[in-house]
Amino acid sequence: MTSVVFVHGTGVRIESYERSFTRVSRGMTKARPDAEMVRCYWGDTCGASLGMDGASIPVRDRNRGVLDEPPADDPTALWAVLLAEPFAELRAYAAETEAGGTGAGFVPGRRDPWEVFAESVRTLPTDGLEVSPELAPYLHRALDRVASELDLLPAGSPRDGGVNTLTARAVTAVVLHLADDAEEDSDPLPVDGADRDALVEQLAERFAGLLGGTDRAFGRVGASAKWLGGQALQSLLWDHSELAVRYRRGLTGKAVPATGDILRYQARGTELRSRVADTVRHTRAAAPDRPVVLIAHSLGGIACVDLLAMEPSLKVDLLVTVGSQAPFLYEMDALTGLRRGEPLPDSFPRWLNVYDDRDLLGFVASKVFPGRAEDHRVDTRQPFPWSHSAYFAHRKLYDWLGKELP
Repeated sequence: MTSVVFVHGTGVRIESYERSFTRVSRGMTKARPDAEMVRCYWGDTCGASLGMDGASIPVRDRNRGVLDEPPADDPTALWAVLLAEPFAELRAYAAETEAGGTGAGFVPGRRDPWEVFAESVRTLPTDGLEVSPELAPYLHRALDRVASELDLLPAGSPRDGGVNTLTARAVTAVVLHLADDAEEDSDPLPVDGADRDALVEQLAERFAGLLGGTDRAFGRVGASAKWLGGQALQSLLWDHSELAVRYRRGLTGKAVPATGDILRYQARGTELRSRVADTVRHTRAAAPDRPVVLIAHSLGGIACVDLLAMEPSLKVDLLVTVGSQAPFLYEMDALTGLRRGEPLPDSFPRWLNVYDDRDLLGFVASKVFPGRAEDHRVDTRQPFPWSHSAYFAHRKLYDWLGKELP
């Protein structure tokens, strides 16, 4: 058997850690039934909090910044918009069909096509849909919310193609919002892009059964992105930035665990490293013959690299960092345990580093520590910042880990 110690990253507190631990345990059990998962939660005493009720947060500043025009032909960019505003596509589509005169006009006694479609969405049968257990509880509420939005759309007809996939994406985005809100955590809910897209495809097929058509063109981002490019997308992001300024106090308080943990670690990192070291020693003492593996996410990976560089006597057989900034900090000469230019000690274990191109907080290690660290790229197909939390929802990660564990 192998003992696998799971070290969480920044911003995580006990409820979120337990959900993540369960998720990782489930994935590891499928890939390596002989692996025993070990908790290493540090957010209680080593995490950050505002001790003076936010006295340092300034009042609202009305100055606006200037936004560059973002690209609109990238599926990930589209999802970044939908995760900010789930109904952006549907509203733009309805405005386009209304302007194009695709509706049949007012007819006495005739129900509005959007209203008919909304009723079908609200009562859509969900039996047989393959939905991840983290998202399934929110599907019916999402269908109801999207149906309510459809009721409010301007006169026009949804029957000219395209609406099936757009509605499916809106439902999926609302599901993600509901599930993420339930996490009560600053980190986005870990969801793999493949699971997200599979739900969209299943819903689009069922909506097509209501309206007919296959939505082939609208399955591609380019067909719908014409409504979300340029000024429309810029305006959407601007609106959200203004809301962020207006509600800065509450948002800052919610963000403290994520950003504050990083700052606290830089000043008080000994506490976190000691927590990990004590967990490793206890795990090895309980089962001396078992290999010990550290799987560490984000800031947890930084702490583990520092720890293993500073304490050569600590016996760990494999280090797996996931979405970690340790190589980046080393390149900036900002690692606590190792100065830039210094090699990893001979006692440092085999190091596997996992990253996603779309995770702006994940970095590669093999170029920084050639011959000592191995990189493994995954593609969760999620936009940032969702990509930073999606690793442990990515099924292929566990298939790979199962082969690499001692």
